[in-house]
Amino acid sequence: MTTLALQTWERARQTLAMREVCPKGMIIHHDQDPVLNSYAWTSQLLLDDHARVSYALNGARDNTEMESFFSRFKTENCSMLLDTQTLNELIALVAERMDYYNGERRYSTIGCRAPLAFIETLKLWP
Repeated sequence: MTTLALQTWERARQTLAMREVCPKGMIIHHDQDPVLNSYAWTSQLLLDDHARVSYALNGARDNTEMESFFSRFKTENCSMLLDTQTLNELIALVAERMDYYNGERRYSTIGCRAPLAFIETLKLWP
């Protein structure tokens, strides 16, 4: 699981770099799962990427935004998720839906823009 978490973070880093956003100083918030407490994970974030780590003290109650997102994601995509037959199909579906959520779907909390359009306005790379 640590390997999967690190692969996911690497993909996030690549996406941020393409948009000229630096992870240095970025707050990465997550629960206290053993994977996310591992040396490999924390050393990557803290030592290599100079990000800041924030741990949830009360599980899901400390991260209501992400819990809400995952609940909505599962609800909106339930039938498509259930229709997948293989792990590769599931991975492809989630990748496609995440591209939609980040690149096309608009969110009122960030000015009725898609997250990638919002990130473009930040340009935080040093």
